[in-house]
Amino acid sequence: MSRQQTPGSATRSGGKNTVAPGLYVTATPIGNSADISLRALDVLARADLVLCEDTRVTAKLLALHGIAARTAPYHDHNAAKVRPEILARLDAGETIALVSDAGTPTVADPGYKLIREAVARGLPVTTLPGPSAVIAALTLAALPTDRFLFAGFPPPKQSARRAWYKGMAGLDATLVFYESPKRLAASLADAALVLGDRPAAVARELTKMFEEVRRAPLSDLAGHYAEAGAPKGEIVVVVGPPDEKTAAREIDLDGVLKSALETRSVKEAVAHVAAETGLPRREVYARALALKPAKKNE
Repeated sequence: MSRQQTPGSATRSGGKNTVAPGLYVTATPIGNSADISLRALDVLARADLVLCEDTRVTAKLLALHGIAARTAPYHDHNAAKVRPEILARLDAGETIALVSDAGTPTVADPGYKLIREAVARGLPVTTLPGPSAVIAALTLAALPTDRFLFAGFPPPKQSARRAWYKGMAGLDATLVFYESPKRLAASLADAALVLGDRPAAVARELTKMFEEVRRAPLSDLAGHYAEAGAPKGEIVVVVGPPDEKTAAREIDLDGVLKSALETRSVKEAVAHVAAETGLPRREVYARALALKPAKKNE
């Protein structure tokens, strides 16, 4: 078992304030530039290197707070190539801060791979907690927070998206996910179809000047954005857990299939129901065969 080290706070070396060696996972503002901790500012100012998704974005934040720091890119396209060098620098006792363009690193970015390898080597790793769009949206949604699942982005294609929702339909938890503004209305409509008309919230431009949180049942939210058009800004969707009312409205596969089989062949009914529900065709076909009335001479 490797020994896990944790970086300490500021220390004194040769009469100067320094930061203990290690990797500092550093949260940055998701909108309002004042939403950064004093500890994060101190580490960013004293680190040997600041790893960024986009150095231009981080440069603006650093300049705003009067920090001159050495930065380097670390993102999906170069992470595998530069990770060995970063680990070598950590091995050598450097202090390195990892930031994302906004919020807490490792949420929907490659930061976790660096952390995983640093931990495997027994290198010091700690977090400087702060802003997170997921937690901010969950906090403002006015929905249960005792159990929740962050699910990332739904698939862009309708059939895959409905299957994605179906996979979470039985979870007794609040669901939190990101969504593209241009797909928001369709995605909310699919969620209402598959999950039932649960209470939900759409959080937009959190902590920024035009912050907005719209709370309503899924079908109402879908209707609003279908009529109003794609909103601007970053979107977080929060969907409440199932209750007796919404659970009763979740997809009844047998009922939908029976209705389709009344006017369609098995093949046509399966294709129709699979497209409408997002369920795997194989699952729908197997159930259709079980429901199909036997012929009189059989």
